[in-house]
Amino acid sequence: MKLVVKNKVVKPSKDFRPAASAGRISPGSFGSPLIAGPNSDSFAKRSEAHVNIAIRKAGRATILDLDGPLKLGEAEESFRNQIQKLVDAGTTHVAVNLAGVTELDSSGIGALVRAFTTLKRAGGKCTYFAPNKRVIMLLKMVRLDTVLDLAADEATALTRI
Repeated sequence: MKLVVKNKVVKPSKDFRPAASAGRISPGSFGSPLIAGPNSDSFAKRSEAHVNIAIRKAGRATILDLDGPLKLGEAEESFRNQIQKLVDAGTTHVAVNLAGVTELDSSGIGALVRAFTTLKRAGGKCTYFAPNKRVIMLLKMVRLDTVLDLAADEATALTRI
């Protein structure tokens, strides 16, 4: 078999097998499976970063101090579970300290939005305060800076709750 690439004849490697029907690619076409193998771990397993969540009270508000990356996996799940526990216990006024958040991915952003909407639906309020420049940039990029209640510091956040 000959292949013509940019007016040059190229001999395919011995592992190359053309697809059975023209225009379709079969899993065996490349000589190895596309999904199985050492690189097929789920993303959640690779990013097992932990976020520490400290809980404290200030008047009628509950403050969550996050420390660490808020990314796909255990970190995002523990934050989501903590918010749900607070709502189940009747706490509906929450301020979240983002000063210690070192990394934020799309799952972490989703967790922030989910917490905001969960508390709002429960008749409460959620305010995020003290985000670092990177977190602010990410939230602006996805235009959530106008949706989520963001405050510069804890005192400002507590006045909004």
